[in-house]
Amino acid sequence: MQKKMLNLAALCSIGALALTACGGSGGGSGGSASGPVTIKLVAADYGDKASNSSTVYWNDLVKAFEASNPNIKVDVQVVNWNDIDKQVTTMIQSGNVPDVLQTGGYADKVADDLLYEASDVLSISTQASFIDTFAQAGQVKGVQYGIPFVSSARAFFYNKAIFAKAGISVPPKTWDDVKADAALIKAKVPGVTPYALPLGPEEAQGESMIWELGNGGGVTDSAGEYTLSSQANVDTFSWLKTNLVDPGLTYANPATTDRKTAFADFAAGKAAMLNGHPSLIQMSNDGKVEYGVAPIPGRTGALKSTLGVADWTMAFKKNGHKDQIRAFLDFAYNKENTEKFDETYNLMPVTQDALADMTSSGKHKDLEPFFALLPAASFYPLGDTSWDAVSAQIKQSIGTAVRGNPAKVLGDLQKKAQDAAADK
Repeated sequence: MQKKMLNLAALCSIGALALTACGGSGGGSGGSASGPVTIKLVAADYGDKASNSSTVYWNDLVKAFEASNPNIKVDVQVVNWNDIDKQVTTMIQSGNVPDVLQTGGYADKVADDLLYEASDVLSISTQASFIDTFAQAGQVKGVQYGIPFVSSARAFFYNKAIFAKAGISVPPKTWDDVKADAALIKAKVPGVTPYALPLGPEEAQGESMIWELGNGGGVTDSAGEYTLSSQANVDTFSWLKTNLVDPGLTYANPATTDRKTAFADFAAGKAAMLNGHPSLIQMSNDGKVEYGVAPIPGRTGALKSTLGVADWTMAFKKNGHKDQIRAFLDFAYNKENTEKFDETYNLMPVTQDALADMTSSGKHKDLEPFFALLPAASFYPLGDTSWDAVSAQIKQSIGTAVRGNPAKVLGDLQKKAQDAAADK
């Protein structure tokens, strides 16, 4: 997603929660004669116009919550993705800290000791409802602080009409298949980018990790140490340079090509294949592109685990509203509320009950390939407090590895990652 992307869980007894909130035990005073307690929610806007702004969703949810919990009021502020991180930083620095924040990352807040543990602000049933891989991705040193909100997974998209013109009957399963198909498309369907490879600064960390996973590499090893310059990763970028970039089977300069450009090209019928997430479905439908979705090709076969992306909710300790936050989050994370958000923006669930319901309902046939990928998804090292800095470095320079010297580019990134990890 232009930020990623990327909801949640089981509804506890609202009556019991309201009573707890009124009691004020365990963190924060409850309602009193002076009026209800107000908690502040800051959330990212997933809409692209006023009519589908996330403000509409949150206002409706808060209205229903307050009707069942008269001693708790929720002040909602929805901020666009380009500004939310900067605005939240300003809030924290000025002492105007929200109680609940929904945005793209959480680990930097953990490093500054700002957040409640998830177990402090979620009922047992809500906490247990998350898909295991997402709950684990919300942990720092074995403790969960990040509460998954929405998710996305990546799969391989291809244009069926372009494939037919090139005489290709099945999607590729290996890198060599991608190369062969791209060469056929270049020869038989002029004016089309055979493979859209976006390694520009918008989301280079995503596209690069997908290719690294396809060769047994990745950002970190099993111990959590950065492995950006591993031989597997160097070999991956060497393959891309030799087999896609140099022969002109992708963009002339992937390092300056963003994902939004690749998605727009595919949705306009100008690109034949790429790695995409569910938002590309609606874009393709709007562009009247007959597309197919398949597992992402790897070096020797289709990937069994793809890149998973999640956006997060977190709860701040400063205002002491633990009980009120718990009441609100347990309400927000019930199946009906989370599915409503997912379906509004064609996003993926992060809870087991929502996943089961959306998988079995028959209303989401277009998402079924992605549903199958979610439980085994691989994630960025989100719990590493150095990841934000490392990700920023990857975005800026990893694309140059397919034009220059892959070993040097990845070696420089590895050194910067190690320095960032040492400073955390």
